[in-house]
Amino acid sequence: MKVDLEMIDKVAHLARLEVQEDEKEGLLDDMNKILTFMDKLNEVDTEGVDPLVYMSDEVNVLREDLVKYEISREEALKNAPKQDGKFFRVAKVINKP
Repeated sequence: MKVDLEMIDKVAHLARLEVQEDEKEGLLDDMNKILTFMDKLNEVDTEGVDPLVYMSDEVNVLREDLVKYEISREEALKNAPKQDGKFFRVAKVINKP
């Protein structure tokens, strides 16, 4: 399959891209190189090869989630710029209609 200028225009239209005339030749060359590479990949015999799902056989080893240090409400609010004794005070970010 070869890409031509007409196909560049069609793909640009479908992708809602504005492609300048001076950019089209570069895109044409790049897209043809990509398709040539894909044709090379299609020549490889993959019969009996399972699809690659993960890049390695490593399994995530997660540590147990333990509480190690708990601070009091007073300690948490101590350095807060604004607080009311129980909660952090922040600027309103959601306006209800």
